[in-house]
Amino acid sequence: MPRASRAGGARPKLFAVDLDGTLLDPKTGAPHPRDLGALRALAASGVPVTIVTGRLYSGTRAAVEAIGIRGPVACVDGSHVVSAHDHATLVHLGIRGEHADRLRDALARSGAATFVFARDAIVHDDAGHAYIGYVSTWSTDVRRTHAVTEHEFWSDADGITAVVAVGDSQQIGSAAEQIRREIDDATQVAIFPIRRIAGQWGMVVRAAGGTKGSALAWLAEHHGFGIEESVCIGDWMNDVPMLEVAGRSFAMGHSPDEVKRAATDVVEETSEQGGGVASVVREVFGITSDEPGSG
Repeated sequence: MPRASRAGGARPKLFAVDLDGTLLDPKTGAPHPRDLGALRALAASGVPVTIVTGRLYSGTRAAVEAIGIRGPVACVDGSHVVSAHDHATLVHLGIRGEHADRLRDALARSGAATFVFARDAIVHDDAGHAYIGYVSTWSTDVRRTHAVTEHEFWSDADGITAVVAVGDSQQIGSAAEQIRREIDDATQVAIFPIRRIAGQWGMVVRAAGGTKGSALAWLAEHHGFGIEESVCIGDWMNDVPMLEVAGRSFAMGHSPDEVKRAATDVVEETSEQGGGVASVVREVFGITSDEPGSG
């Protein structure tokens, strides 16, 4: 059911789309045809279309190219904004220096499998091999190294874009506790049970200050619009910051209740069936795609 818009009568001028759980078919990893058609038609009408995703840019480019986006897109939940035109970094929030050293120490002490995201790639060692399927959607550039805690990424000038760790509850809990105790002001930490891997927990660590909400605000300003003139759609907890700040926001039909409460509207469609993005484009912008199945 729709709720009160935050747009205050402002005309919608920018559309931001989440990827996993929203635009992409979970079976194929590709955009649903009717949603892709709707986004292409919207872009052709002159409305800027952008992506705001948890993926690295390397894992986002296929969708960028399929839609035909030329402007900036936000990756790693707002930690990295990239120009789709020339693939140049416009914004990067990294964990570097002493903070990176302390993060590395916490992960090494925990014994959890660690994946380091930097330079638009992911590195891991033997401990992470069993979990490649879990992280591979984030990037097409996944590299194996002899010891992830000794990799050069830790001293990269731009810093670590993110770290993902997988382990049991004790491993993840101890790492999270040390990180929050020693570098809480420089990082943001999320821990959660991994539904696809029984008995295992995950942790994502990123630099403080960046969210999908801050990324959407940056993208709106870049295009010369106010945040109240933006529209977005997402499905998961990391989408909440952007759903809360957009002038009008949509949660997918399968979203958790907390995500639905953060949005101004909820679509009926799920990522399994597709069509949620096309429904928003039709309702908000009055554009209907001629792609098969668009209705």
